[in-house]
Amino acid sequence: MTSPSTKSDATLDPMLPNVRMVARRDFLVAGAAVAAGACMTAPHALAETAKPPVRPTASVTDQDREYMHLALEQMRRAGVVDKTGGPFGAVVVLDGKILATAGNSVMRDHDPSAHAEVNAMREACRKMGAPHIDNAVLYSSCEPCPMCYSTAYWARVGKIFYAASWTDYADLFDDSNIANDMRFPYEQRQVALQQIMRPDAQKVWEEFRKLPDPARY
Repeated sequence: MTSPSTKSDATLDPMLPNVRMVARRDFLVAGAAVAAGACMTAPHALAETAKPPVRPTASVTDQDREYMHLALEQMRRAGVVDKTGGPFGAVVVLDGKILATAGNSVMRDHDPSAHAEVNAMREACRKMGAPHIDNAVLYSSCEPCPMCYSTAYWARVGKIFYAASWTDYADLFDDSNIANDMRFPYEQRQVALQQIMRPDAQKVWEEFRKLPDPARY
């Protein structure tokens, strides 16, 4: 697949100097409280896990900026032009080739999970014929929300570049509020969580463990 055009877009260039890169594990460190909250069981929390070493920030190349331009174009198309959802766009690249580009389509698809990053990773995984896109690079117009980061984690994305920060649009979308909510014990969260029928679920897990070829991902 050919590389995207190097032609700059004056309406998008002001965002590019603010582009930031985070490795998948580094992003997890930055959101350690989010991850801890997601694993918390009321009323007891799991012990804090050791933090992995912080990697030095890699330099941003012209090629990285070209891919981010594509993500920003998808961002504008989704939120301003086609109005399929919020202004979010994403591009997935593997070994220098674009696997997928996508914008947010929450409103068009009536799907709360149809974020740009999720849409792009779904398409990329379909093309690869697997639930993983090991070491792929995700270029996102905005800092990934907890759901999008989790999807990248499960997909084994190796690196995430993003342009706008949560604080740039906190008055419009509540990504940071979700992260904050996940820090609370279950009984204090916005969406109520209550455990029932655990023994029945455990029986299914025991069946699954005995399968000769259980699905693992």
